[in-house]
Amino acid sequence: MNALQASILRGGIGLAIFAVVTAGLIAVTQVSTADRIADAEKHARAKALYEVVPRTEHDNDMLAAPILLHPDPLLGAKDTTEAYLATLHGSPVAVILPFVAPDGYTGEIQGIVGVQPDGTVKGVRITAHKETPGLGDKIEARKSPWVEQFPGRSLSAPAEDRWKVKKDGGDFDQMTGATITPRAVVKAVRNALTYFQGHRDQLLRNGNSVNTAAAQE
Repeated sequence: MNALQASILRGGIGLAIFAVVTAGLIAVTQVSTADRIADAEKHARAKALYEVVPRTEHDNDMLAAPILLHPDPLLGAKDTTEAYLATLHGSPVAVILPFVAPDGYTGEIQGIVGVQPDGTVKGVRITAHKETPGLGDKIEARKSPWVEQFPGRSLSAPAEDRWKVKKDGGDFDQMTGATITPRAVVKAVRNALTYFQGHRDQLLRNGNSVNTAAAQE
């Protein structure tokens, strides 16, 4: 092997080592970032859960016994998701269902809706979205009281044809300069109530005994 060949070989080995190290660093960064994102999402979800059903209104650990749900068009998620059962002295207070509104103005809108045993809404919170700051982001409880229109509502109150924003002839306020975003959330919340109605008995059982069977029927 002459000097030129040896130099080329050393260069190739060096490039190979560099590529392996770089790939390893990228993989570690991706895993680390994914973990941080997952932790942030878990924290946001927990915060939202306790906003919908405050700690003073239930005495079980909701997060310890999630109810696994298979994908369902009414909930909008494409993957397995988790619902939570809040109880007080052993009696159900509310089921908190996740929902995804696929038709937001700039993409999917993720949220949760607390549903009381009689089918009325306990509360709604938005957990993730990419809506326009200053307009569509008013679906967040910390930005405006818009989501406070939902508590006390049910599939029959208002009637089905009134589960729309006012611009479409319904009962729900839209936002100045933003109709697509609230329209998507209103539709998603009603779909979640429809899901609850169809799976009520399974969802209201003890969280440890309710699993994906609730979503397979």
